[in-house]
Amino acid sequence: MENWIDYLNDIVEYEVRWNIYKTVIILLVLWLIKKGTYKLIGIRTADDMKRVYHWRKTIQYTLAIVGLLLIGNIWISNFQSITTFLGLLSAGIAIALKDIFVNIAGWIFIYWRKPFDVGDRIQIGEFKGDVVDLRLFQFSLLEVGNWVDAEQSTGRIVHVPNGKVFSDPQANYSQGFEYIWNEQQLYISLDSDHKKAQQILKDIMYELMQDGFKTIERAMMKAHKEHFIHFGQYTPTVYTKINERGIQLSLRYLCHPRKRRVFEHQVTEAILERFRTETDIRIVYPITSVYMQKESMTNQPIG
Repeated sequence: MENWIDYLNDIVEYEVRWNIYKTVIILLVLWLIKKGTYKLIGIRTADDMKRVYHWRKTIQYTLAIVGLLLIGNIWISNFQSITTFLGLLSAGIAIALKDIFVNIAGWIFIYWRKPFDVGDRIQIGEFKGDVVDLRLFQFSLLEVGNWVDAEQSTGRIVHVPNGKVFSDPQANYSQGFEYIWNEQQLYISLDSDHKKAQQILKDIMYELMQDGFKTIERAMMKAHKEHFIHFGQYTPTVYTKINERGIQLSLRYLCHPRKRRVFEHQVTEAILERFRTETDIRIVYPITSVYMQKESMTNQPIG
């Protein structure tokens, strides 16, 4: 009896060791395939980065599925019925793991419908940033805005569940038309020469942005053909309005989302430099004055 038990133990140990060997070999082969395919799709130009990213993700998921099937066939008996088993298992945990399945459905939707892609600047719900990664359960944003002005990067990575694409509206800064309208307000006094100020502001914007007009025009033509996006005017302009602070001059111009703060800085610097020499143009701003009154104290003799 003891000899028979020892014999069975030897068989089991042999099968386990052999299964381990086969598992290690499969993992090694899949790892070599992954490294080899990564070299074949190497980045040749800067424009290839997005294509290479998607190819790498496809290879990773494909090899993971193949590895799961091959290794499962080694360790699970009657692996032919694994499909039925997985079907019953998924039906049993669908309610308990609803969010996980919603995130997987969101991942499929993102890759299928392409509401955004890696490198796009988007806003989804309260989150805003540049898409840096797309994964099975969540995508990652390099956050912009929040406590930083002009939508510059905060340096934080925000991980957003894929299921958000079904519940929250999405704004894409990069698809369709990759420029945004930016506005800056300036206030001058009512006795200022507003016509002169308006012309100076137009000259400043044209000087700073004229090199990009042709690029913007081509982007607009492309957007009009693909998405029926049309603007009656794409060159910088200045709008005038009177309010309680004086004459409001609104500078409106197209710029790339990532260069918004740069343009605001350049325009502001040019305005301060040009208006400083104009005696008939006076910039106004709200002023709050605080008057402190010190109570006088009389010294009374102590009797």
